[in-house]
Amino acid sequence: MPLPSAEHHHIVFLQGSVLEIPKFELPAPFTYSQTVYDWTSSAEVPDRIRDASIIILSAARVDAAALSRDVSPHLKLIVMVASGFDCIDLEACSKRGIVVCNCPNSNIEAVSEHAIGMYFAARRRLLDMHMSTRAGKWKERGLLMFDYLDKDGIPPLTCQDEVAGIIGNGGVGKRIATLARNLGMKVLVSGRKASATSDPTRVPFETVIKQSTVLFIAVPLMNSTRNFISTPEFENMSSHAIVVNVSRGGTVDEEALVHALRERKISGAATDVFNGEPAGPDTSPLLSEDAKDLNIIATPHLAWLSQRTSVNYGSKLKLAVEAWAAGQPVNVVS
Repeated sequence: MPLPSAEHHHIVFLQGSVLEIPKFELPAPFTYSQTVYDWTSSAEVPDRIRDASIIILSAARVDAAALSRDVSPHLKLIVMVASGFDCIDLEACSKRGIVVCNCPNSNIEAVSEHAIGMYFAARRRLLDMHMSTRAGKWKERGLLMFDYLDKDGIPPLTCQDEVAGIIGNGGVGKRIATLARNLGMKVLVSGRKASATSDPTRVPFETVIKQSTVLFIAVPLMNSTRNFISTPEFENMSSHAIVVNVSRGGTVDEEALVHALRERKISGAATDVFNGEPAGPDTSPLLSEDAKDLNIIATPHLAWLSQRTSVNYGSKLKLAVEAWAAGQPVNVVS
């Protein structure tokens, strides 16, 4: 395998098992070779990118140490096959002139539909109903409806009675809003937290928190959005509220969410993302033994999974590499 040079790139795929590997058509005189790893943990990143000029990934943490010249001396381009890029140290990339691109808007349909599915699962307590029915409790007790009333003995809301708050007005947030309206929900699109809302199509953040009966979170993870849904927000929510998070782990304070559910401040929660991933009972309070009786629907960061997403990722990955090699990079985040 030739090392990278002025006219030759070595491409390393760190999570090749979840991608369709495209055939790149680089402009002359560039050539390339490639190494494909099925999956790479964060600990394995430094060894695997040592001879790479281009790395392609979907999940592993690429920190400042891995981005040092001693560890990755040839590195020039990172392509994140995802919308989010918080696992990459952008400051370290900027200092070295390493270009970072992502593949935005590839998973809008899948993630927004997953969010709506999680809403129904949490609102209607579908998993609990399924497990109870499978366990024979319906036949044993004759009637299970009282298990699925709220703390005041009130049945669940239907879509026509829901107020859907949308936190994050990007591609996913906009499509969730469309789906929610089509289901009959009243939709409130939130303005930014702790700022005046001048856009007439937006509603102040605090108003959205207070009035929503289902809150959809679809924002990137940044310093300004870390734990931005926490105790103060839960204290001000409707007792009917369902919180659905399809953004990034870390945007919702997991400890505060468990407390709000346990104290019945809100009705339920559904999340596809966790503060530490991959998550398990020993790493997330949402999955702990103490939380197993709470109305929490959890999925393993797979809201993006669909045929359409895979096709979109493949085409945008191919474009990102070829456009960069041609000196016209696209979807640059650093």
